[in-house]
Amino acid sequence: MRSMRILKALGIFAAFCLFVASINLVQGKLNQIKKDNSLTDTDIVKNAPPIVAFTTVALGSFRGLVADVLWLRAAMLQEKGQYFEMVQLASWLTKLQPRFTGATAYLAWNMAYNISVVFSAPEDRWRWVKKGLELIRDEAIVYNPSDPVLYKELGWIYQHKIGNIMDDANLYYKQQMAIDYMKVFGGNEPDWEKILAAPDSIELFELQYPADSPLWTAISAAGFANFAVLEKEFRKEGKMPSAVSEKMKDKVQASDLEWFMRKKWLKEVYKLDAVKMHEINQRYGAFDWRLPEAHAIYWATLGLEKSKLNEREISNDRMITQSLKDAFIGGRLLMLDKNDYMGIMTVPNLKLTDSVIKTFREAFAMHKSQSFRNAAMKNFMIDAIVLLYSFGSYGKSEKLLEEMREEFPEDASLLEPIDVFVEKQWKEDVASSTPRQATGLVSSMIYRSLYFLAYGEKDAALAHMNLAAKIYRIYKKDRGDSWKRTGMPGFAMIRSQMAKACVENFPPEMSKSLEMEISALGNASKEAAEIEKEEAAMIKAEEP
Repeated sequence: MRSMRILKALGIFAAFCLFVASINLVQGKLNQIKKDNSLTDTDIVKNAPPIVAFTTVALGSFRGLVADVLWLRAAMLQEKGQYFEMVQLASWLTKLQPRFTGATAYLAWNMAYNISVVFSAPEDRWRWVKKGLELIRDEAIVYNPSDPVLYKELGWIYQHKIGNIMDDANLYYKQQMAIDYMKVFGGNEPDWEKILAAPDSIELFELQYPADSPLWTAISAAGFANFAVLEKEFRKEGKMPSAVSEKMKDKVQASDLEWFMRKKWLKEVYKLDAVKMHEINQRYGAFDWRLPEAHAIYWATLGLEKSKLNEREISNDRMITQSLKDAFIGGRLLMLDKNDYMGIMTVPNLKLTDSVIKTFREAFAMHKSQSFRNAAMKNFMIDAIVLLYSFGSYGKSEKLLEEMREEFPEDASLLEPIDVFVEKQWKEDVASSTPRQATGLVSSMIYRSLYFLAYGEKDAALAHMNLAAKIYRIYKKDRGDSWKRTGMPGFAMIRSQMAKACVENFPPEMSKSLEMEISALGNASKEAAEIEKEEAAMIKAEEP
């Protein structure tokens, strides 16, 4: 009897052990599933600052309750129009729920889009757009460097909010962004050879220039206690303090120091890797990194690299192709007025033509989506033909039209001669214009022509003057007998007034260059000369 009780007890104990073991086995599998699918916030986040690591461990599951309270607080503040606490709340929410990337994306979007447009002053709007960028770039991506969605969301703000024209303050955003990066680059673009050669860390720089190096002696003699103090002063104006330049006699050392600080600035503040920027330039063509399209492509490229091969984000490919197209159309900054954001002027980057088409084809091959080929790529190729022709690249535009004929044999409109094809495209743009809009279009072409002339780009200047004259002629012909009632000034008057305004308002050196070349341009443009001759004859015929 006693032995039976012992056996029964042992059986119960064995069953209990088996039950516990099975629970541990199931729990282990559940934990692995949660880890693999990022369904838990209890694991320590890599790369996180101490405060995030502390909240992850110390608060545990209670973080959700704290986050709920902060979400309610944020909603209440936004409803009342009290926005300035939102930045801190967004940062706290990101730290409390570092894996909840969808929430961070929403918070960033909310600041960049919803809150920014509440303000009328462009500088206030830009402040909120930057806060949205910084929340993703400086926090969320640091905590989740392998999440492709975050890179897409960051690139979207650059592409759509800053790069697009939907926001009334978009020119201010572009101006401020360009000014910021010119300070980092030390000009319009970095010296790629020097910035790539610079060390990647202060430790490597100190290996190159040990403590007893004359470089550090010069820095100390200039009144800077250490590197951090010098770096802070350097970043104020984006140039070496004069005291250091005077003390540092070795120009090679001075250059090494400058480009190391620029590379470090780019990486620490803007989270941009100079090597990756250069790789993107090599792949697509030289970008103007002062403009938002280049940055949209940069972050979308990183997003693709973080994607698993079988989970490649189509949205990142769309962002790259669309931003490439935008960079082609207006991806070169020609004019920047630091005192007047309305004075910013961009022009096409025609060197990107082949890269854009190649990227559309690669995206189509990857995703099998006809939208990349039949809509986006085809429309781009038409735009490229017109722009290349307009800028005097007649051979390239003709070659591209031939490619389209092979690619889209069903489109009969592509069989027309290049000049007829381009003229029809211009006519479509002009057909729906009012006299004021048409005057503005012609004026803008003349304005661009004069800018190119002032910068010494005579071929582009001539092409734009011819284009202005052709658009004017198309509009006039399309209006027929109603022409005299349109109220549109004569071409000669538009050209004269634009030339006068440019000479008066351009910087002195540009004005002088323009005055020397402007009469020659008028004579060189056969289209303009013919129209002005016709107008002069018409005026003479109407004289009593």
